[in-house]
Amino acid sequence: MAPITTKTQYCFIDGSFEELALELATYLNISSEEIAPLLENNKKDDVLHRLVSASVALNSIPERDFTAAYNLLIYLVNQSPKINNYLQPICTNLLKPITSSPIHGPGLALNALTTVFNLLAPDNQVRGRVFQTIVRLVRANGLFDTLRSQLKNLDNWILEWKMDEDEARNMYILIADVAEENGQEEESYQFILKALRTYDKETEELDAEEEEQKQKLAIRALKISLLSSTHFDFHDLTSLSAIQSLSESHPIYSELLDIFSEKELEDYNDFRDEHEGFTEEEGLDNSTLHRKMRLLTLPSLAASTSRKELEYKRIAKALQIPSEDVEMWVIDVIRAGLVEGKLSQQKQMFLIHRTTYRVFGEKQWREVATRLDQWKESLRSVKEVIAREREGANAQKERDQHEVDRKAAGATGMGAGRRPAGRDNVVEMGTD
Repeated sequence: MAPITTKTQYCFIDGSFEELALELATYLNISSEEIAPLLENNKKDDVLHRLVSASVALNSIPERDFTAAYNLLIYLVNQSPKINNYLQPICTNLLKPITSSPIHGPGLALNALTTVFNLLAPDNQVRGRVFQTIVRLVRANGLFDTLRSQLKNLDNWILEWKMDEDEARNMYILIADVAEENGQEEESYQFILKALRTYDKETEELDAEEEEQKQKLAIRALKISLLSSTHFDFHDLTSLSAIQSLSESHPIYSELLDIFSEKELEDYNDFRDEHEGFTEEEGLDNSTLHRKMRLLTLPSLAASTSRKELEYKRIAKALQIPSEDVEMWVIDVIRAGLVEGKLSQQKQMFLIHRTTYRVFGEKQWREVATRLDQWKESLRSVKEVIAREREGANAQKERDQHEVDRKAAGATGMGAGRRPAGRDNVVEMGTD
């Protein structure tokens, strides 16, 4: 696929409009007698209308001529101020099979559509419809990989095309469908989330059909996230109004999300008992959910402990596994990036270095508050110890200083009581 650009590109072909139109008409088996009078009367739009109407014939011309012929047609259409009127039939034709080239036909059609896209101004809303045609062609021919590198620009394009929420949503859903059909689960999931976020921006009340579509889309996203082997953070879901509204329309799904967001394996088992057969009826594989719930239980356990270590027997109880399987499950949780730590076989302990939360909600805030209180108490104890040591050091310093002063005073007193040596033997001599 030729690169899609964010700027308008230009196409230059040597020759006047009249010469080129006659050349293409001949190629399309349109008689010059039909085209020449229109050209003489400067009825270019009538000429273009005739050429575009007959352009479906280009799908059967030899492969070597296909690109040149379509480029010529696109160039001629681009000369008209009414270019948008001619693009829809061209796009429709390019979605049809290229009978002259069954193998390379999809690639040839994709290059022609890319040329059309690039010739339009970035803010031309028709660009959006051309892009949708490109996506449909990609979908029909399994060419998703050729499109993936362009999808990073889609959000900006939607803004440039001034799409409303409904149009943007349909575009995101289309991309999500194509990605899913090509086995790109995570990419599909991200575009479903983009589609769901458009409901947060809706200013008008949804009708019954739109509300049903929203609920189906929300459940679709929820199912993907629950069954994914790499998705463990559910905040991207719980923050969406479309997901939050499931608590009223689909309370069992909402309850299941709450369990995977912040509860543990025991809660999931209780859910299974209470809603027997629900996961099977909804196409949710219980073995996958059960394994994921075990993986999610360990970081919750690690986050809730005030100590930085977990006993093997406590892990075994929470995950409902034999003690000999503890290390295997801890390693799986570490590989999933949910915790960091070190196993101590000698102590039968998991030493915790770091853990993550699935959703940071009220329960997690309470745990943080508890830890802060514990740290505060520890700091207070350290402060008291330091204060006592400082007082003891100051007291000792004063005692040492008093002792030094006392000794100095004693030494001074002893020196004052002495007489100079030989003073008592001095005899004063006088004269009579």
